[in-house]
Amino acid sequence: MLSLPPSCRYFLYRDHADMRKSFDGLSGLVRQGLRKDPLSGDVFTFFNRRRSQVKLLLWERDGFSIYYKRLEKGTYELPVMDEKNSSIALRSDDLMLILGGISLNSVRRRKRFDINENNFTKSADQSFING
Repeated sequence: MLSLPPSCRYFLYRDHADMRKSFDGLSGLVRQGLRKDPLSGDVFTFFNRRRSQVKLLLWERDGFSIYYKRLEKGTYELPVMDEKNSSIALRSDDLMLILGGISLNSVRRRKRFDINENNFTKSADQSFING
């Protein structure tokens, strides 16, 4: 069972990856293709051309780790990506849905609090500040 904590950041490599690549080859794709630091602690996700294999690359404090899965039947459905971007940021639950074979298009999310959204209006802020 794979655990993907929501505290990590997840990035999906847009192009297909050669699944013969290991730690050094995948970290090279992160540096050159994604323009990100593979030592950041972020999780980087790679799929092969047929989308039947996936690798997740992660730097832990003392070295790289790879999660590798090959489907015996079927393929992974990837989210729609902008052609200009070399990667897409994913939520941990989205990645779990992809790995579980669930189409992201069929998922309907209920409204939840998101710390990254502006959840406070100016009037509420002012009344809080002014007492």
